[in-house]
Amino acid sequence: METTLIILKPDAVQRGIMGQIITRFENKGLQVVGAKLMKISQQLAATHYEAHSARPFYAGLVKFMTSSPVLVLAIRGNKAIEVSRNMMGATFGSKAAAGTIRGDFGVSNSFNLIHGSDSPEAAERELKLFFAAGEVQDWSRNADAWIYDMSGGKAE
Repeated sequence: METTLIILKPDAVQRGIMGQIITRFENKGLQVVGAKLMKISQQLAATHYEAHSARPFYAGLVKFMTSSPVLVLAIRGNKAIEVSRNMMGATFGSKAAAGTIRGDFGVSNSFNLIHGSDSPEAAERELKLFFAAGEVQDWSRNADAWIYDMSGGKAE
């Protein structure tokens, strides 16, 4: 099972749609193994988005991400990164397909509601930025037997 970082950005928190977004992940069969409502500091935002520091949108992104609380989630499941990113939809809400989080809730090209790790390496790095040791839980769900076909010895 893979664990990924999901951030419900300030616009999702301010609009009161956190529950609807979490419900989508749980309905899909993904497991919430960590959750934290927090205000991201300037330093944490700068570290998290350092790969974009030379881009023209960087300063605005850091300002946006530090403007209001966010909900940080650790989500676990089979192919959790790929599944989550498909659920999120295209980066810009105006271009995201209906049925995706951004497609159903967003129209802005600046405010895009959600962040998700884009690779296992990014997930490992990002989870360590937002969760201290012991804050991401490892717990068994009885429902996993009804979510994943384990007859071949691994989750399918």
